[in-house]
Amino acid sequence: MQTIFGPVSSRRFGTSLGVDLSPALKQCNFDCLYCELAPAQPVTKQKEVVAVKTVVDELKKHLNDEIDVITLTANGEPTLYPHLRELIKEIDKIKKNTKTLILTNSSTLTDSRVFETLKLLDQVKLSLDAVSANVFKKIDRPAKDVNIDEIIKALQRFSEEYTKELFIEILFVKGLNDTKEEITKLNETLLRLHNVKRIDIGTIDRPPAYPVEALEFNQLHAIAELFDASLPIHIASRKSTKPTQRSYTQEEILNTLDKRPLTKEDIELLFDVSSQEIFQKLLQNGQITTKKVDKIEFFLPSKNFLRKRAKNS
Repeated sequence: MQTIFGPVSSRRFGTSLGVDLSPALKQCNFDCLYCELAPAQPVTKQKEVVAVKTVVDELKKHLNDEIDVITLTANGEPTLYPHLRELIKEIDKIKKNTKTLILTNSSTLTDSRVFETLKLLDQVKLSLDAVSANVFKKIDRPAKDVNIDEIIKALQRFSEEYTKELFIEILFVKGLNDTKEEITKLNETLLRLHNVKRIDIGTIDRPPAYPVEALEFNQLHAIAELFDASLPIHIASRKSTKPTQRSYTQEEILNTLDKRPLTKEDIELLFDVSSQEIFQKLLQNGQITTKKVDKIEFFLPSKNFLRKRAKNS
């Protein structure tokens, strides 16, 4: 039974070696509308459990110095894995300078054992698709006793206590969690979090389990601008995202980048050819500069960068 996959190149986390903690079947306490896995009844415990030794032995065969991060994931929710704490400690013995990362739907943070276990990891990425109970239930289709209000309380507390690299991910689905009302509530919740390194917002980019639709890039960009400017929002777009290019003047380009810095990929999806030529001239004459966050390079107006640097000095 193969528990290791990759390595894959992640623009956000570098070269990632995946660890599937539910290789045999989907075992998750959510049945998300957008999930690429087939629909399945939510469960709160794993029935088929892979041994820690199996995972570690396979990991040893694939781990090398070129791997930036060991990513704990699953065909489902990885924190349902009952030996997670033991596994992380065993991985720590062999990982050297490689970081450990988990991709979790945040639901089990309400369990004190999971809460404390996640503190052992170098990086934690928590999903938060909605904060309204009705929207949360529609989009994430959780197990019966999963309560979004309790999850948010635990998430806030975790953000205060976790001292390493914390990431938040929000996946938007057309007509469900993309309303101004829900985005306002998400914004209010995110502003109460501490020590968040990056907030990734994205949409469906793989065939979903249910008939739901992705947002176009310009819609994601408009949503990004609705969040408070102090939040480290990053549009987690992919080349498969449908381009929504349009014409921008020099002033509009600078204003757009001032509100929300963009990556090269974002610019290719958002600006038409003539606008990209204007962007290049602004970059060449020094009106636009770059700022690297983790492994991602963002473009922003030079005046914006100098102003922010002055505030921090």
